[in-house]
Amino acid sequence: MVIVRAMITAFELNHGRLQQVTVESLEDLQHCHPVWVDFESPTEEERDWAKSTFEIDLPEEDEVDDIEASARFFEGENGELHIRSDFFQHSDEDSDTMRVAFILKGGILFSIRRDELAQFRLLRLRARRQPYYVRDEKDVLLQLLDIDVEYSADIIEGIYDRLDKFSKQVLGSEMSDDTAGIVLSGIAVEEDLNGRIRRNLMDTRRAVSFLMRIKLLNEQQNDEGRQILRDIDSLDGHTGFVFDKLNFLMDATVGFININQNKIIKIFSVASVAMLPPTLIASIYGMNFRFMPEVDWEYGYPFSLTLMAVSVAIPFWYFHKKGWLKK
Repeated sequence: MVIVRAMITAFELNHGRLQQVTVESLEDLQHCHPVWVDFESPTEEERDWAKSTFEIDLPEEDEVDDIEASARFFEGENGELHIRSDFFQHSDEDSDTMRVAFILKGGILFSIRRDELAQFRLLRLRARRQPYYVRDEKDVLLQLLDIDVEYSADIIEGIYDRLDKFSKQVLGSEMSDDTAGIVLSGIAVEEDLNGRIRRNLMDTRRAVSFLMRIKLLNEQQNDEGRQILRDIDSLDGHTGFVFDKLNFLMDATVGFININQNKIIKIFSVASVAMLPPTLIASIYGMNFRFMPEVDWEYGYPFSLTLMAVSVAIPFWYFHKKGWLKK
């Protein structure tokens, strides 16, 4: 059954599976026995429902986005446990993190978020299909954090695939400036994405470590928490490798751009040197001295032109012999 009232979603455990409960009114919320209640952009009315039914105050959006550690993991006045954790969002157009507020109280997990998240959809799907995928509210929270790590791992694999394409472009053949510009732009996007993933993993590590440190989890859940931390450590190594790979490709691309620019500068340098002798000859015959032997000579003008042409040809022949005109 689907919950559709003002984006409140409640879940009960039924024979080891999560089952959605229809919540269309305050009475529906009061008569269900949820293990998880999910609020998406709650309204003031929904906040009143939560307060009257479960005696909790849902945090405002500015409170959720507070980055101070003391504001992200703390115990409330009524004994409820507050946790703020970032969840990664990725699409072809954009990548970002969404901060989700969790409250653990009375055997129920409350989650407050702005929009739909892929991690939440995947948890609901798995918990409906796999018996005893979650057994209580702490399992729900742990599995959400675990799926977020899994989601980050999938994105890192996508970065690897795109880096292989960049490597073939950079190292496979001679690179033009236009191609280099496209590659640099792509590398900048991947570096930003990799940095966001690393930050998200760091935040997930803090949340899992906090849950284990306050001794809230049972032995099995502690084992799951340690496995999540091991997965994060493994992904940290991958993100470090990706950073090194990105820096290498960026340095190689910039190197090719410099080589192309040096080729252009070399051509101008050769042309400048080759034009010095004829310029010198033209300067000499442009002097306004009264006595110059070639001034009254019948073949003086063609002689000077021939002399200038020869003075250009000799440097070019010499540069060609030395191989300086080759790209």
